[in-house]
Amino acid sequence: MVEFSWAPRSPLEHALVTGAHGTRGIEAGVSLTEIRNFDLIQVMARRGKGAELAKAAKARFGVTAPDAPKAVQGKDATLIWSGPDQFFVLSAGGKHTLQTLVPALSGPASLSDQSHARVLISISGVKARAMLAKLSSIDLHVGAFLIGAAAATSMDHTSVTLWRGNDRPDGLAVFNLLVFATFAESLWHTLLDSAAEYGVAISHSEELA
Repeated sequence: MVEFSWAPRSPLEHALVTGAHGTRGIEAGVSLTEIRNFDLIQVMARRGKGAELAKAAKARFGVTAPDAPKAVQGKDATLIWSGPDQFFVLSAGGKHTLQTLVPALSGPASLSDQSHARVLISISGVKARAMLAKLSSIDLHVGAFLIGAAAATSMDHTSVTLWRGNDRPDGLAVFNLLVFATFAESLWHTLLDSAAEYGVAISHSEELA
């Protein structure tokens, strides 16, 4: 009898090899970290319910939901703009799952669990911007793409959601990337190829940046 397992697995399980990649003998200029075991809920206002959703979101998360391309950090969740009157709720630890959010938000909004439909990749390092510039037309200059800035864009013909998180303790910028799980492995290899000349440190984590 064939045995089946329903344990969730990362779409990058076979493609992600932790350690060093690309140019050796130098300090890695790019860090690529897959973030695993997160909760991601897409919230979309029902027609004419945008103001009502904004009020309900403020009551739930303690911050104003983004009404423009940006990411807003609450106490235990990040709200990421994904289009007019819609946003993602990114969290960990089961605090903001579909089941817990439905009672608070399902009146003015439709909710969809995207936790296993997307892959989350954190990108940082002294050459992070140079690497991303190969793949995106977004201006990621420190003065143009500030902390909290977000964009629904594409990389290598793949739709992604990109936003800048809080800087690392050493002051380097952190960029976060959400991509559909079905395209994640392809984009991962593209990221590796684009970063190889700078040296890459590869890892995975269950800690949200």
